[in-house]
Amino acid sequence: MAAPHFDVLIVGAGLSGIGAGYHLQTKCPDRSYAILESRDAIGGTWDLFRYPGIRSDSDMFTLGYSFRPWTEAKSIADGASILNYVRDTARSNGIDKHIRFNHSVKRASWSSSDAMWTVEVERGPEKTVERLTCGFLFMCSGYYKYDKGYTPDFPGIENFAGPVIHPQKWTDDIDYAGKKVVVIGSGATAVTLVPEMAKTASHVTMLQRSPTYMVARPDVDATADKLRARFPAKLAYALTRWKNVLWGTYFYRLCKRKPEHVKNLIIGGVRHALGPDYDVGTHFTPRYNPWDQRMCLVPNGDFFKSIKSGASSVVTDQIETFTGNGIKLRSGNELDADVIVTATGLDLQVLGGLEMTVDGARIDFAKTMNYKGLMYSGVPNFASASGYTNASWTLKCDLTCEYVCRLLNTMKANDYAQVTPRQNDPTITEAPWLDLKSGYVQRAMDKFPRQGSRKPWRLYQNYVLDLLNLRFSPIKGRELEFVRKPKRQPVRDGALNPA
Repeated sequence: MAAPHFDVLIVGAGLSGIGAGYHLQTKCPDRSYAILESRDAIGGTWDLFRYPGIRSDSDMFTLGYSFRPWTEAKSIADGASILNYVRDTARSNGIDKHIRFNHSVKRASWSSSDAMWTVEVERGPEKTVERLTCGFLFMCSGYYKYDKGYTPDFPGIENFAGPVIHPQKWTDDIDYAGKKVVVIGSGATAVTLVPEMAKTASHVTMLQRSPTYMVARPDVDATADKLRARFPAKLAYALTRWKNVLWGTYFYRLCKRKPEHVKNLIIGGVRHALGPDYDVGTHFTPRYNPWDQRMCLVPNGDFFKSIKSGASSVVTDQIETFTGNGIKLRSGNELDADVIVTATGLDLQVLGGLEMTVDGARIDFAKTMNYKGLMYSGVPNFASASGYTNASWTLKCDLTCEYVCRLLNTMKANDYAQVTPRQNDPTITEAPWLDLKSGYVQRAMDKFPRQGSRKPWRLYQNYVLDLLNLRFSPIKGRELEFVRKPKRQPVRDGALNPA
C-alpha cells in the first residue's frame, strides 16, 4: 500500500508548529498538510514543562502569534495560559484536525528523481515504523531533547538521601512543602522556581557557580492596557507588539555598544531592590557583558522580594560533592537540603535528532550553512523554524512561516519541483550558529549548522532586518537552485520518456 502523501509535512505541534499550520492553510490553501507530533498533546514546551511557577520570559505581545492578539491582562504569562492560547489557536482554526499524535519522526530521505521526501516515523508506545511522503518538509520540533534535560555529572550525587529533580521531569506528586530546597543554577528556570517554591518550602537556596544579569519588569504592560482601551484589539495588539520589538532591539544594541553603561544600570537596579547591605558584587555581578548570555526576567521583582523577606537566599560557590544531607561546597561550607532541583539547562539537539539523506548521501548538518535562518545548503525542499536568542521565539517563527509559504507559492507558479540553497561563494567565511556564551549552547555548537559572514547566510538576530529579508525580498536569487518538474512524453513502447 502506498504511503500517505502530503504537499507539506510539519514536524512538531508546539508554538511554532501550530503557527506553521495556520500560515500554510491561510496563504497556501490548496496545499495538503499534516503535523506530526511525537507526544500525545498540543503545546510542545508549554505542555512538557510542569515545574512550579512556569511562565514566559518574554512578553506575550511578541511571544504571541502575529495573527492572533493576546488579550489576557498579564504580559508575562503563566505556562497554563500560554498552553491554552496555543491549543485554542489550533482548535479555533481547525489546525488540530491535521495533527497526527504519537508520531515520532526519525528519518527522512529525499529523492531528486521523485522530487519527494520519504519520512519514517515510530508510532505509539510500540514504536511501529510507518512511512509518509511529502513534497516539502518543515521542521518545527524545537532545539532540545524532550526526553531529558542536562544535568552535570555531580560527584557523589548517588549519596544524597532525598530526591534530585530536573525541572524538565517535574511531576505533580513532588512534595517540598516545609522542606529545605536547593536549586542549582542561575538561569531563567531557577529564577522562576525559587520565589514560587519559597512560598511553601521552609527555605530555598539558589546555588550558582556564577551570577547572571537579572532585570525586574512589571508583568502587566500599562501601555498595552491604554491602547486596548482606545483601539480595536488587533490594532492595539499590533501597536504594542511593535513598541516592544523596537524597545527590545534598542536595548540589545545599547548592550553591545555601551556594555559598561548597561551593566551599571542593571546592577544598580538589583542593588536598589535588595538594599545597600546586600552583597550584590558577589551574587549579582556577572563576569561577562550584558547579552553575551541571555538575561533573566524577574516579573514584579518577585525573586528579589523573596530574598529580601528571608524566604530564599543565593549562594555563589562550586560543588565539591553531594552528601547524604545536601551539598558540600568548594569553600568548605555545606548546604543542607531535603530536595535538590538541578535547573542546569537543556540538552540541545539539531532538528529533533532527525537522520537525513539526500539521494542516498547522509547529511551532516554541522557541515551545512544556514540560509536566511531557515534553510540549509545542499538540502532540497526543507526548512526549519527557530527563534531569536535576544527576543521572543515567535517573532522569527512567524517570519519563517511567511517565507516558506512565499517559497511554496513561487514554486507552484513556476512549476518548480525542487529548490536547494547552494553556497558556492569562496569569499564567505563560516561562523558558529549562535554567539551566546551560555554553557548549554557551547556544549552543542559543534553539532549545529554554520552561519556565513554576510547575508543571506548570516543570522542577524534582528527582527526588523529579518522582516525586510524574509517578507519583502525577492524569493529568487543566485543562492537558490530551482528545478522544474520533468515534462512527460506520451507513452511509447510501454515507457514514459522525459522530455
